Amino acid sequence: MTSIRQLRYFVEIAECGSFSAAAERLFIAQSALSRQVKELEQQLETQLFERTARLPRLTAAGMAFLERARQLLADLDKAERLTREIGQGLRGSLRLNHSSTVPLTGGLLTRLGGYLQGNPGVSLEIAQQSSEAQLEDIAEGRLEIGLLRLPVLRQHEGIEVHALFSEPLLLAVAAQHPLAAAHSVHLEQLRDERFISIPHRQRGGLSYLSASLCMQAGFFPQAAQVVSRKTTQLQLIQAGFGVALLPACMRDIAPPSVPFVPLEEDCSSTVALACRRDAGALVRQFVEAMHG
Repeated sequence: MTSIRQLRYFVEIAECGSFSAAAERLFIAQSALSRQVKELEQQLETQLFERTARLPRLTAAGMAFLERARQLLADLDKAERLTREIGQGLRGSLRLNHSSTVPLTGGLLTRLGGYLQGNPGVSLEIAQQSSEAQLEDIAEGRLEIGLLRLPVLRQHEGIEVHALFSEPLLLAVAAQHPLAAAHSVHLEQLRDERFISIPHRQRGGLSYLSASLCMQAGFFPQAAQVVSRKTTQLQLIQAGFGVALLPACMRDIAPPSVPFVPLEEDCSSTVALACRRDAGALVRQFVEAMHG
């Protein structure tokens, strides 16, 4: 069977125009080079070069073989480069999901854009998904990257969670709400308000954090007639169904008629990235970039 080395030697001789020049460029003895070409001709059962007193000339068969040999070597180089880039995390496709309270805006979007600009061989497939579903899909290998809000209550074996950044929590209200024009509010002032997001006993995330902060202020948030854990809560707030404690980034996607009021207390929420502990180089490169 023809070897890659024989192909490279043959092409080198054809391009150099002589066995001696090719041997010099390949850093091998001319006798070894001649032996490899002779073996190649025996395998092909045809002569590739006409040996003349001056310089070897390609036969008609040799000219036809040269074109195919060059293409084979070029394809091999591409395959090697592709494999190397994938192994080094420089090429491939990533599935990334984010929770509804982690919109891809502001600094997060800037980090994503910077990563993609620096890694043109990588593509992202992005969808919105709850934090709990993200963790389950990552654990089962159906998803590579999850963007969610801490805290995470349910632990999954083999998953690691990286905190990326924190941002302040603000009170989101309807434009006609009495607190809409306030300079700031204390959590205690929200005791009688109706919250459109109430935590599930087995789920963490933003609603769990909001309830914990309210309990620290001495009360448990009262549920509004309509509740939601999705971005639809912005529409519910706008319609006057209730209020919510939301991260500052939600202002980027909120209707203009939903004011955000600062809290007197130092309340913040942390965005985190989840992936498998045994993730490959592509995921590791992404995690490192998002930490930047």
